[in-house]
Amino acid sequence: MGRALRVGIVVLPVGFVLWYASYYTTIAVWELRKLFAWFALPLLAAAAVLVGRLLVGWLRRRAGHGTGGGDTAVVLGCLGAVVGLGLTVGWLVYGSYLQDRAYMATAQVVTEPVPALAARVPYVAGKAQAAPHLGDVTGEISDITYLPDSDRFATLVERRGWLAGYEVGLVQDVPLGGESRSQERCPFDVSRADARISGWFTHNLGRKISAERRWVRFEADDAYVTCSNGTPVVVVPLKRQTGILVVTERPAGVALYDGRTGKLTVTTDTAAVPGPSYPISLAARQREGTAAVGGFSDWWFERSGWDASEDGANEGNESEFTLRYGEEPGRSAYVTPLTPQGEASSVVAVSTVPTRHQGGGLAPMTVHRLDPAWSSPKALVALIKAEYRDVCCYNDDQVFEVVPTGGGTWTATVGSEQNVRYRVEGKGQVGGREATCLKAADGALIRCAYVVPGSPEEQELARREQQKRQQADAKPPGDPGDLTGYTNEQLAELQRRMTEEIGRRLKTG
Repeated sequence: MGRALRVGIVVLPVGFVLWYASYYTTIAVWELRKLFAWFALPLLAAAAVLVGRLLVGWLRRRAGHGTGGGDTAVVLGCLGAVVGLGLTVGWLVYGSYLQDRAYMATAQVVTEPVPALAARVPYVAGKAQAAPHLGDVTGEISDITYLPDSDRFATLVERRGWLAGYEVGLVQDVPLGGESRSQERCPFDVSRADARISGWFTHNLGRKISAERRWVRFEADDAYVTCSNGTPVVVVPLKRQTGILVVTERPAGVALYDGRTGKLTVTTDTAAVPGPSYPISLAARQREGTAAVGGFSDWWFERSGWDASEDGANEGNESEFTLRYGEEPGRSAYVTPLTPQGEASSVVAVSTVPTRHQGGGLAPMTVHRLDPAWSSPKALVALIKAEYRDVCCYNDDQVFEVVPTGGGTWTATVGSEQNVRYRVEGKGQVGGREATCLKAADGALIRCAYVVPGSPEEQELARREQQKRQQADAKPPGDPGDLTGYTNEQLAELQRRMTEEIGRRLKTG
């Protein structure tokens, strides 16, 4: 009884501390679970060899041969080491393939065109315009996120200091054309809502989330802020682990942190969340899993699947563009242009993953194969500079974000970080060249370097040309028309007649 009491005095407090420290135990369980998945098979093999060694020893003792058999022990030891090493290396490789296959479970590869997507201000421009509109805020920007539902950019600002939370949330319009630049600043109540992601001690928002719901984690880059009637709300999409030998992640709802009251709510009902509820990091992991679209040998030699287009044109935001569906209000997706694995840089496919998803499974991912394919974003930028050199690129102007906008078309925005002036829309190789049209930032057509036959742009240009001819035919009698078409002799004759007419009118008064 005394021994049990002494053991209980030690074990119970330790167990209580471990249970109370939910944040650290969650991290430890996540990391240990991943390690166990990688080394479970080799450990089982080592255990099998050890059991075999013990069984051989027991059989020798039973047969009256004593505990000798040094040669047998050496052979079994070497065999176990070789088998264990081989299983370790093999499982590390094949386990990675199985993990990619698990993330490909909901993927579909189709040849249908990408649904119509709405253009938006480039993320780089939205990021650049956050700091100038913060006013007298003294904190530091920790996150900038595009909110597709409201077509606005949200900025989350940390308060300075170790034992501090967030200072303010800023939600602003960054128009693609138009003059509206409305903004809303919603300050945090620093005395009641004093926690932030990666904060210290009790000011750690991750600790509060683990205390509310254990065994779920999140990525800091997935979190963002929204303003609701002047109240800032930090939205943190959550993830959970599944599997034993192949451990993968799944969505686990969201955590909502009220910036006025400090109240934390964890829920799996994400329908009312005013922004993306599906973790963008999980969408990126699903996209990376497309490498396993073929067999193991294709995966090992990188002969299948796609990579995100890491071209310099999209520097600062190369994948998972958050875009709205043009014809389906309230729906949006993480969209990524894809290139083949290897040295090819042309964009041959586009992946889409919805930004909202109900349930605990992976969101459906669709890979749209492009036909025809696009040139690389870097080549498209060079094409834009060559075909529209009168508008690109002077002073601080540059080409931003070559992104998919549906139907096999792409859109690039032209301007500076503080003022987007134009956009260029194009389609893949048509008749041996890229078809591109220059438009104002608000979408008004200006001109085309090469137009797709039968496209709305071609019809609009034809309508303008017809209108121009009608106006020319409707000129008043005697209108000399466009003088650039006259020969030198015709101009001289016209000048002679004009001089005679002026002289005649002066004589007659």
